[in-house]
Amino acid sequence: MAMVFIVVFFFDYFSGVGKSSLLIRFSDNTFSGSYITTIGVDFKIRTVLLNGERVKLQIWDTAGQERFRTITNTYYRGTHGVIVVYDVTNGESFGNVKRWLQEIESNCDVVNKVLVGNKNDDPNRKVVITEDAQRFANQMDIRLFETSAKDNINVEEMFLAITEQVLRHKKKTQEDTKSEANNDTVQLKK
Repeated sequence: MAMVFIVVFFFDYFSGVGKSSLLIRFSDNTFSGSYITTIGVDFKIRTVLLNGERVKLQIWDTAGQERFRTITNTYYRGTHGVIVVYDVTNGESFGNVKRWLQEIESNCDVVNKVLVGNKNDDPNRKVVITEDAQRFANQMDIRLFETSAKDNINVEEMFLAITEQVLRHKKKTQEDTKSEANNDTVQLKK
């Protein structure tokens, strides 16, 4: 049986950062230049093989508009990994990343995170400089990926990286739990 992880996208309040395109590229390996804005939540499932282990990913695509905020807040519980997406061609979307990360920290238990700068396929339109994004990611202690759902750049790598982080965290948690259980054991002598 495959392990199940829930990966939730959090993103800017702007529509169009390309989060749904990333999800569809990863789950179906397709791209369309036109998508309908996500209303509420949507999700896809894909099973991957990672280090010889089958991992079933439930990837939730949440609406970013303020009016859907209460809906998306309910999906914080039970989240194993978070993918924070901004648009490299929109500086304002990058500016909101810190707020998203703070919201995640205040609503989730310990959760694995990656930062994703999407639409990294046209250098002439890019306004968020890689070095600035990397410096910010380093400060926040999260891994940065620059992706393009359109050109299929770093999409698979990003999803596999967050999956690997979650796997490592789950295994460490299980080991810590076993260790604590062993320490709580009292041995009686006859």
